[in-house]
Amino acid sequence: MKHPASPRVVTLVGPQGVGKTTLFESLLRSTGAEELRTAGGGGAATGRSMTLELSVAHTRFLGEEWTFIDTPGAPEFTQEARQALMVSDAAVVVCDASPERAAALAPLFTFLDARRIPHLLFLNVLEDGGSPVREVLEALQAVSSRPLVMREIPLRQGGHLMGVVDLVSERAWGQGKEGRPALISLPDSDKPREETARRELIERLADLDDTLLAQLLEDVIPPPQSLYEQLERALREDRLVPVFLGSAEQGLGLERLLKGLRHEAPTVDETRERLGIPSEMPVLVQSFKTHHQPHVGKLSMVRVWRGGLQEGDTLANSRVGGVQRVHGTKQTSAGTAREGEVVTVSRVDGLRTGDIADAQGTLTPKDWPLAPPPVHQLAIVAEKRTDDVKLTSALARLVEEDPSLSVDQDADTQMLLLGGQGELHLRQALEHLRTRMRVPVVTKPLPIPYRETLRKTGSHHARFKRQSGGHGQFGDVVVDVKPLPHGEGFRFVSAVVGGAIPKQYIPAVEEGVKDGLKRGPLGFPVVDVEVTLTGGTYHSVDSSDQAFRTTGRLALVEVLPKLEPVLLEPILQVDIHVPNEAIPRAQRLVTSHRGQILGFNTHPEIPGWEVLTAYVPQAEMQGFIVELRSASSGLGSFVTKHDHYSELVGKQAERVVSHQQQAAAER
Repeated sequence: MKHPASPRVVTLVGPQGVGKTTLFESLLRSTGAEELRTAGGGGAATGRSMTLELSVAHTRFLGEEWTFIDTPGAPEFTQEARQALMVSDAAVVVCDASPERAAALAPLFTFLDARRIPHLLFLNVLEDGGSPVREVLEALQAVSSRPLVMREIPLRQGGHLMGVVDLVSERAWGQGKEGRPALISLPDSDKPREETARRELIERLADLDDTLLAQLLEDVIPPPQSLYEQLERALREDRLVPVFLGSAEQGLGLERLLKGLRHEAPTVDETRERLGIPSEMPVLVQSFKTHHQPHVGKLSMVRVWRGGLQEGDTLANSRVGGVQRVHGTKQTSAGTAREGEVVTVSRVDGLRTGDIADAQGTLTPKDWPLAPPPVHQLAIVAEKRTDDVKLTSALARLVEEDPSLSVDQDADTQMLLLGGQGELHLRQALEHLRTRMRVPVVTKPLPIPYRETLRKTGSHHARFKRQSGGHGQFGDVVVDVKPLPHGEGFRFVSAVVGGAIPKQYIPAVEEGVKDGLKRGPLGFPVVDVEVTLTGGTYHSVDSSDQAFRTTGRLALVEVLPKLEPVLLEPILQVDIHVPNEAIPRAQRLVTSHRGQILGFNTHPEIPGWEVLTAYVPQAEMQGFIVELRSASSGLGSFVTKHDHYSELVGKQAERVVSHQQQAAAER
């Protein structure tokens, strides 16, 4: 049995609505931990009816220290959960008794398996009369590359969960006084079921150990201690997933889960070895969450991988301003932290989320999870123009806190674009800007980078002449303009002969032509055109670079309306990731948004999922994620990239041009 001197860290993960926060609070309550402080009252003890951010709490169980991390289950906040998992010794995957949840767990199992993070499965809310355990496990096994092995079987009476049978010790546990677990007799009617399940457990373990396999073939029954050792080794090496049963709300099965973690979860030394973290460093920490607080500054939540840490120490070339112990929303000054602990350190400006740091500097591990690309964007401006500089700074802090947010600037309008993982995600970000960073913003319609091109070829003679005393301005050019194939961009050709325009003025004409293409007759930049300078004249005194630049611009402004300009809209390639059963609904969604389906393939990483590839106009993507999540039980996502421009005609084009003209008039 393990007796680690350092705390162990366990993260609770799973889909939204399966009871992770209830389990989190019940585990703390059952171990006598300090009650979590509420944040505004109501809801769960964390102050939230729906978990939007990770929450950390500490407790003791049978003399050993534990840190539990509760994480959000909504797809918008996947990055938050993944970051916590990266510093954990083990994870508890929480699921209810619904086979339909398998699709939601597939991405999580894929992440855990790819990074070899040891994990247990806790089937919650079994007292509600959900599907049989074996039916649930069959569905979950289809999306897990590791074998799911039952550690317990349920005992029911009248359809209600009354207790569980530990398949290693073969003892049955029910609920005694004050909700504490109590030994109960195993009913004779359940003994054949228990024997069958125990045999299956031993066979699964024998697949991983030759000695146990030999005993099994000789009908030798291994002692419980041997099975405990096998389970500990298999979990530490991430070779199987033990399955525990219970009810977080009623407190059933929690002590068995805690004892399973106590026997089998890796220690900080074993986790450090799994991650390849050096063990000889005097102090080594890793940040997995960054937070900025008014009047306090930057706070980094860290796991201490090696050595001890105290206020005043140097970390990442910065002096540690403080070391705080976190328990829910409560932070208390600790002064020091020892190996294995999770604490918050203040004012270590060089420490970013994901960084492993010693006194001299930092490094980011290669396998640190990259934030997913944004699937929803909002154009934002500061509510007060005087807050423009503050907004830029606040957005930088916001993205540092949550890497799954992004900030871009639209090339045409220079508007700031805030991107995230969904509608709820961006609402939360805007609320943080308003309340914590004191920079309220307003949202604007998302700019779409429309373009225009030409259908006809034409020539034009333009002259610019101005006399205002002294030297005047004079430029005279003849240009041929023709459309190019889509995607060719802009091409300028000089065909001037005989010195009609001196060579030193030709670059100025080209710059003027580019100026004239920045805003075409329909109100958008003009692309895919070739402009050939064929002739012109100059004045030895009044001609200049500026005069010829102005003339080049006038030539384009005057000729473009005559060449049948046509609107172009940007088309994105969209790779939509959904569970298999949601593919028909995703197809209908694409076609309803003027999309063109290109095909679909099996997801390369997530079992039971597919990737639908389509062309969709960028103008149709605003709010697309909301509809996709609705069509895929909240699970769908997508990745986009610009592919090409396509002509847009008819009433849709008229509406776009009218809106652009109105916006220009208002400016």
